[in-house]
Amino acid sequence: MPGRWIEYGAWLTGAALLTIFGGARLWAENERVRGLEILRAAQIVDEDVVSLAFSPSNRAAARSGPARAHFAARAAVDQTLWSEKRAREYAQALTIPGRPWGALLIPSIGLEVPVYAGTSELNLNRGAAHIEGTAPLGADGNVGIAAHRDGFFRGLESVRIDADVILEVDARTLRYRVVEMLIVEPTDVHVLAATEIPSITLVTCYPFYFVGNAPERYIVRAELVDSPDGRAAASRRVSAR
Repeated sequence: MPGRWIEYGAWLTGAALLTIFGGARLWAENERVRGLEILRAAQIVDEDVVSLAFSPSNRAAARSGPARAHFAARAAVDQTLWSEKRAREYAQALTIPGRPWGALLIPSIGLEVPVYAGTSELNLNRGAAHIEGTAPLGADGNVGIAAHRDGFFRGLESVRIDADVILEVDARTLRYRVVEMLIVEPTDVHVLAATEIPSITLVTCYPFYFVGNAPERYIVRAELVDSPDGRAAASRRVSAR
């Protein structure tokens, strides 16, 4: 009888080892396929952007406006300060079609990013996102735009008062100027409240290099300086906290 139990035990051990081995092979194959998908996404960005994004039907649109920033961002994005996770998810997000509403540029930090409609994880992975419930891009009021702190908005830590913020939307170029930077709790949604002066409020998590879910929010507010129709901010308030 004991010998039979030993035999049963040996069979069970062998079956368990085969299961573990099979699971490891399956995991390795999944990781290989995922790695190839990521590599292919990167190749699309580096090699195919000219032939795909700038096909004859798209070239005219790609030379100016939001499309220019969108395709430029796809073709050459400086990911030096990005986290490995963010770079990987950005490459994956580019494989899913999507048309941006506009483009956000901050020349002083070299930022040029497409802005998509809604703060879905997909939109935040492939660019910046318009915050639902705030003024539409280019409209009067307070336009809220969010992006990841370990991706496109990493450079916000270097933004200074009076820096230009450019918004390209509907064939218009609107120029704003940074008037305020502050750090708030995630519950402090007053920063997205409507404003009399046309404004942009940029939102990202803070601290920038926090490990895990960052507990606070970094805010950069800019007010309209001028626009193609001659509008200008009625006054300028310059402050920093």
